[in-house]
Amino acid sequence: MTTTGAHQDTAGMRARGPWWWERRRSAVLDGGLAFVSALECGLEGISFARAAGVPVPLGVVFGLLTGSVLLVRRRWPFAVVLVSIAVTSAEMGYLMSLVGLYTLAASEAPRRVIGSLAGMSLVGTFIVTFVRTRQNVADTGVDVHQWYVPMVSVVMAAGLTAPPVLLGMYVGARRRLMESLRERADSLEQELSLLADRAEQRAEWARTEERTRIAREMHDVVAHRVSLMVVHAAALQAVALKDPPKAVKNAALVGDMGRQALTELREMLGVLRSGESVAARQAGRAGGAVEAVPLAAVGLAAASAAAAAAAAGEGPGMADIEALVGQSRETGMVVELSVLGESRAYPRVVEQTAYRVVQEALTNVLKHAAGAKVVVRLAHREAEVAMQVENGPSDGGAQDAGLPSGGNGLVGMRERVTALGGVFVSGETDAGGFRVSAVLPDRGAAA
Repeated sequence: MTTTGAHQDTAGMRARGPWWWERRRSAVLDGGLAFVSALECGLEGISFARAAGVPVPLGVVFGLLTGSVLLVRRRWPFAVVLVSIAVTSAEMGYLMSLVGLYTLAASEAPRRVIGSLAGMSLVGTFIVTFVRTRQNVADTGVDVHQWYVPMVSVVMAAGLTAPPVLLGMYVGARRRLMESLRERADSLEQELSLLADRAEQRAEWARTEERTRIAREMHDVVAHRVSLMVVHAAALQAVALKDPPKAVKNAALVGDMGRQALTELREMLGVLRSGESVAARQAGRAGGAVEAVPLAAVGLAAASAAAAAAAAGEGPGMADIEALVGQSRETGMVVELSVLGESRAYPRVVEQTAYRVVQEALTNVLKHAAGAKVVVRLAHREAEVAMQVENGPSDGGAQDAGLPSGGNGLVGMRERVTALGGVFVSGETDAGGFRVSAVLPDRGAAA
């Protein structure tokens, strides 16, 4: 519940009237109407008592009690109308009849009940008016047309019955319409609140996904290059004095790998900067909150920019896998590359994913199974491309290069492959090595 709604509810509770009245001013209005109706019926009770031959005080008291019934018009409108019909023959309670019919027509009573009571009031008023008008004409001796008495009776009965009933039906329909609109507005407000909550959840999910994607890209770019640089640096340290030409070659390799790592990092940072500028322009056009730009909007825009960069042909692809294998060989690893099937054009995202899977698998071998023989298999099939990197047991048992590992390599590969609708499997082999396999649909990413 909003603060405004809470204030409104509090104010409504303060203004609530006694008994069945929802508001105090409604109780004051009904009390005033009942007072006026009691005075009217009390004055009319004088003539009724004289005509009926009863004591005048008794007629006045009867009129006061009868007119006071109007006080309960909101709670029991049927009772008010029935009492007004009952005293019609006594020629009293005109105000009570008008207000009672209006209240009954504006209530939630069934239409057939309203029509029946209104018809009874109409007939009663017509009969009393017909009799009284005919007596007046006879007493005065005025010569009038034969249609005069019925016409006057019809006009009086309709004038005292139809207007309050029609007005009450109009007010009741308008009240129900307003309540329906109010309920619809409340429902829309609740739906908007739910949509806002879901939008916040989607924004949080987008931020989480974007952080994961950036972490995966950084891991793939940095881990492989830096791992190779560490291995070459260790070899450089070992042969610096014994074999200067080889040391120079290793130093050149370290420099090349460092430059390649910086180039890939620069491309990634450029994608992020372009995504941030696009998100800022979109937020400026939409007039949105500025603080949302570096979180959700930048993440989505960066993802879009990354996809655009992939479509534009930036980043490594399957054509670079042979060079990747060559770099691993230069560290002293024994790597065999096997390609089956005829190579063809794939969506850029598929090619990058295939490259990253092979890259990360070779990095893991370099970290955890130094000296082990590695077989890289790449198969171009009819509607998919498959890759497999398998290494045997390392020389002298499971050696470790001493490189740090965060345990995110396999997770990142699985996320990349499954995001394109592919299949990823990894695990130890019977020979004591390790195998990483992935299958990617050649058109899944484009769809």
